[in-house]
Amino acid sequence: MIGPGKAELLERIDDTGSIAAAGREMGMSYKRAWMLVETMNDMFRDPVVVSSRGGATGGGATVTDMGFAVLKEYRALERLTRNSGKPHVQKLQSLLTDMSEEK
Repeated sequence: MIGPGKAELLERIDDTGSIAAAGREMGMSYKRAWMLVETMNDMFRDPVVVSSRGGATGGGATVTDMGFAVLKEYRALERLTRNSGKPHVQKLQSLLTDMSEEK
């Protein structure tokens, strides 16, 4: 429903006011950015992004209160897992092969 890419897309939509511009900043096509927004809008109880078509007024996109609530909870979950997972990450890193010499 939400992951690092979708969270970043929401943040960039908030920054740019545009799904197309947010997608471009992330190196993704307009179609892909729209598909991700539509998926999130369908999955959550209320839309996370609302948009208006271009034209004389220029159109644009806005992250909704629901979108900001989703972002807030996702970023909190990231912090929690990063902090509680740190010992496990360190252990995994200690098991890695030494890449300093060619093999």
